[in-house]
Amino acid sequence: MKKIAVFTSGGDAPGMNACIRAVVRGCLYYKIDVVGVLRGYEGMMNGHFVPLNGQSVSNMIQKGGTILKSARSDEFRTKEGRAKAAEQLLKNGIEGLVAIGGNGTFTGAQLLCEEHGINVVGCPGTIDNDLFGTDFTIGYDTAVNTALDAIDKIRDTADAHDRIFFIEVMGRDTGYIAVRTAIGGGAEMVVMPEIKVNVKDVVKKLSETAVHTKSSHMIIVAEGDKERNAQNIAEKVKKALPTLDCRVTTLGHIQRGGSPTAADRVLASRLGLGAVEGLLAGKTNVMAGVINRSLVYTSFNDCITKKKPINRELIRMVDILSGRHYK
Repeated sequence: MKKIAVFTSGGDAPGMNACIRAVVRGCLYYKIDVVGVLRGYEGMMNGHFVPLNGQSVSNMIQKGGTILKSARSDEFRTKEGRAKAAEQLLKNGIEGLVAIGGNGTFTGAQLLCEEHGINVVGCPGTIDNDLFGTDFTIGYDTAVNTALDAIDKIRDTADAHDRIFFIEVMGRDTGYIAVRTAIGGGAEMVVMPEIKVNVKDVVKKLSETAVHTKSSHMIIVAEGDKERNAQNIAEKVKKALPTLDCRVTTLGHIQRGGSPTAADRVLASRLGLGAVEGLLAGKTNVMAGVINRSLVYTSFNDCITKKKPINRELIRMVDILSGRHYK
C-alpha cells in the first residue's frame, strides 16, 4: 500500500485531531503517502484531497474539533454518490482509507468497501461512547469531564438557593455520558434510556431526600427521550412537589468542544496508528478499538448492528450513593 487517505465525518469529537496526527505520523513512519479528505464524504465525492506531512499535524494534538472539517452528505447515501466517491479515490491513487467517526460514518464506509472494494479501517470518534467493539470512543472522556466541570459550578448555585437542578447531557440514544457524570458529579439520580424511570420515581426519590436530608439536588438526564427530557420532567415534578425550586440546564454542544483529555489523546493516538497498521496487515471493513486494554478489530457490521451493553454496576452506584438511604 502506497497511499492512504484519512477523513472525519459526522459529529466532531475532542481527540479527532490527535487521531489524524497519529494516522499521518504512522504513514510517515512506514513511508506511505497520506492525504486528508476535507469535509467527509462530501469532500470525497468532489475530490477535495490535501497532502499531509509532519508539519501539517504539528501542534494539534491538544486541539478540539477537526482540521479536516466534517459534514453530512445526502448524496453519499445513494449508490451514485458512493460510486462517485470511489472513482475519486481510485483516480487519486488512494489504496486505503481511515474513517474517523461514528455509526453513520461506518455505515457509509461499509457500503464503500462492499460495493467498490475500497479498503477501510475505522476509528471510533464520537462522544456518545455507543459503538460496539471498543470500551471507550474518542471524545467520550473529554465530554464527561466537560459536563462535570459545568455541574460543579451549577452545584454552587443549587446549594446557595436550595434548588433542584435537572441537567440534560448529550449521548444520543444512550446514557454513557449521563451515568458517569452522575457518579462523578455526586448526583442523586440519573434518567437514561437504558433504565425504566418515570416521573413518579423521580418524585418519590425527591420526596425522600429533599425534605429529610438534603437542601439541593442534581438529577442528570440523558437526551434522546422526548417524553423524559429534562424540561418535561422538571415541569411534572414541580406540579407534584410545588414547594421545590426546580431549574433546568441543558449543557448541549459545549460537551463536543474543548481540548481533549490525556485519556482521549492517548486513545486517539493508539487507534490512529492501529488503523494504519491494520490496513498494512490487510484488514478492511473493520473498526479499530480497545477492549480490556488490547487493540482489537471489529467488523463494521457488528459495530453498527450490535448493542453495546452499559455497565449496570454504575447505575446501581448512583442509587446507593444518592443519599436517600439515610436520614
